[in-house]
Amino acid sequence: MYGYNRLTGAWIPLWLPRSSLLISVLLVLCSSITSTTFGYDGSMINGLNILPSYVNYFHLTPATTGLNTAALWIGGCIAGVTWGKVTDVIGRRPALVWAAILTLIAVVLQTAAQNIAMFVVARIILGFGTSASGLAGPAYLAETLPLHWRGWGLGLFNDFYYVGGLIAAGIAYGTSFMTSTWAWRIPSLIQGIFSIMCIIIIPFIPESPRWLLFHGRREEAHRVLAQTYSDGDLTNDVVLAQLKEIEDTFEYEKNARETLSVIEIFRTKNARKRVLLAVSAAVFSTIAGNVIASYYLGSMLTNAGISNTTKQLQINIILNAFCLVCSVFGTYFIDRWGRKMTAVISTMLLTVFLFLVGALTKVFGNSSNASGVYAVVAMIFLFQGAYSIGWTPVLYLYPPEVLNYPIRANGLGVFQFFLNGAALLIVFTMPVALAKIGWKTYMINGAWDIVMLVVILYYWIETKGKTLEEIDEVIEGKKHSDVPDLEKIIRGDAVQFNSGASDLEKE
Repeated sequence: MYGYNRLTGAWIPLWLPRSSLLISVLLVLCSSITSTTFGYDGSMINGLNILPSYVNYFHLTPATTGLNTAALWIGGCIAGVTWGKVTDVIGRRPALVWAAILTLIAVVLQTAAQNIAMFVVARIILGFGTSASGLAGPAYLAETLPLHWRGWGLGLFNDFYYVGGLIAAGIAYGTSFMTSTWAWRIPSLIQGIFSIMCIIIIPFIPESPRWLLFHGRREEAHRVLAQTYSDGDLTNDVVLAQLKEIEDTFEYEKNARETLSVIEIFRTKNARKRVLLAVSAAVFSTIAGNVIASYYLGSMLTNAGISNTTKQLQINIILNAFCLVCSVFGTYFIDRWGRKMTAVISTMLLTVFLFLVGALTKVFGNSSNASGVYAVVAMIFLFQGAYSIGWTPVLYLYPPEVLNYPIRANGLGVFQFFLNGAALLIVFTMPVALAKIGWKTYMINGAWDIVMLVVILYYWIETKGKTLEEIDEVIEGKKHSDVPDLEKIIRGDAVQFNSGASDLEKE
């Protein structure tokens, strides 16, 4: 167990399992509680916006519906510009704990809300907490998971969005038959369970080895690499190679005078490119059109001709289950297809389906043609499925990969700021757009998606099969260590590596 240290946040107990596989599973579960909470919130609000008891209690209009829903991203924007520094100073692990605690406080306030003002304030705090953990979690996973687990782990990180969504959809459907305010307060209260689970799991997972090494704690970083790669074997070739590769890269960055300051994300051409790649993922994933179905499915179904509350809530449950299956499918193939090609395939498909949603809504919306109405519903499912296959796993996998250590936390802060800023704009305006121009909303959104596709094809880089340090070669044109690529060592294609014995090996 690490000794207490105020700076590192090691006051949190640490009891690590012996199995590297179990540690990886716990890392993913703990960090993924962030996206589970976020997914739960999206599906919950979707359900609440359908519930008469919620709409009538707050006397909602299209504008106040947008405010209640979008307030989450106000807090997210604030977290984006503040939590990166916190994560760098106290560590990835304690940053995740404090984010979970803030989320719990917000859940209590939201559940007890007496008016729109209290509800909005609670959601701002909730947005801060979820986005803070959405910043710390991906950095933590990317830096701690072994190479062969990183694609799966960070892909599943956001796949859990639909786990939360499915749970919330079921709960909202169950409470919809209640006539009191508990119809919407119970779903809100249950949202805090995921943060409690995060706090329970955190003592059984280690700190990021890269964070430890950057703060001069080499032996602890070595131990964590061994615990995550080789069941604790400190002499394992892969462990020694990864340690040396990180050390060499940190030494290069130190000599290049790269620091953890916010200024660093703008200082060089390569840093700016890294941040732009991360920001593009944030913005593109938000403006793709999924926000409409994620938060205003009721309006989409009403425009299509399905206005019955029970049917809408049932469709919400089925849609979340379908999206979960699609996202896991995309995650399974992401290390084969690559991050860039996965995003391209997803964007091409969702663009086609979104145009079809708009066209079919125009022709069959509010008509008596049952087949036409359900054709619209089918296109909504296909659109959400196409989005889930690619953008769900890519969103939190790609940014921490393209950002190198000196700018990873602050760069993810910028990522979160743009992610929440774009979501705030889209979520706040969508109820008004759907009410005013209906099917044309989908056509406009589809045009944006074509622009997205072109940018991804010509600007994005591929990161699959490389450690975080080896990605430098793709962006900067050179690798900052003479260690063979880790994937070659794992496959046995490179000669055995020996970096020299450390103090731990001599014990």
